[in-house]
Amino acid sequence: MEKHRAIPDGYMKVGELAKKMGVTVRTLQYYDKEGLLSPSTESEGGFRLYTDKDMVKLIQIVTMKQLGFSLNGIKQRLVSLDTPADMVHVLTEHEASIREKIETLSESLQAIGALKAEVIQMKTMDFKKYADILICLQMKDENYWVIKHMDEDVMEHFRNYFDEDSASAFLEKLGRLGAEAAQLHREGVSPESEKGQIFAKVVWETIQVATNGDATLISKFAESLEKIESLAEEQRETVTTSHDFIRAALDAYFGRKV
Repeated sequence: MEKHRAIPDGYMKVGELAKKMGVTVRTLQYYDKEGLLSPSTESEGGFRLYTDKDMVKLIQIVTMKQLGFSLNGIKQRLVSLDTPADMVHVLTEHEASIREKIETLSESLQAIGALKAEVIQMKTMDFKKYADILICLQMKDENYWVIKHMDEDVMEHFRNYFDEDSASAFLEKLGRLGAEAAQLHREGVSPESEKGQIFAKVVWETIQVATNGDATLISKFAESLEKIESLAEEQRETVTTSHDFIRAALDAYFGRKV
């Protein structure tokens, strides 16, 4: 009887809380050590005692952990839960985090679908190229078609030459140059004009930097960009227009340099 009287009404021991929440006693001890969740009191017998309020706080911690927050991030986001407004704030935060998680998962699903479509079109197993495409898709780069058609010697050079940030920047620049070429074409700008030649100079300098001026790599890179036959139909017209303008501008650029 004395043992039972040592646990006041409305309190539970650490083992009971752990069982209700599906966590281990060791986890609760760790959260206490890290300052995330400490027992509300101790019994006369030295038992660590928790309340329903502590359990709600633990639910906060477990939920945020499942959403991918670090323990430090969780600690910064915990609120007192003393009023209904506090609870509304917590629920609103969790709602926003879950929506963000859903959005991220949706983007990942789309990326996997895009990769699947690319793999279906490939004739042989090429794990290096699959990895390159996956990385490109993770960076949300819509120009992964470039990688699919890229010569292997060029890709090997790029793997050694670029890190993740510079590769992303390079692919982004290729996309911008392609879009700019299409825009110049729509505006009726001649590839041989001053504006067209300024653009050609930028394109050539970009290629020179990316290939270290290696003539063989430049040739293979150019050949790779010719391979657009398997692009999605909605991309085909824009990419073909961009490529034609770039090629005409570079032809004129080199003609002037000779």
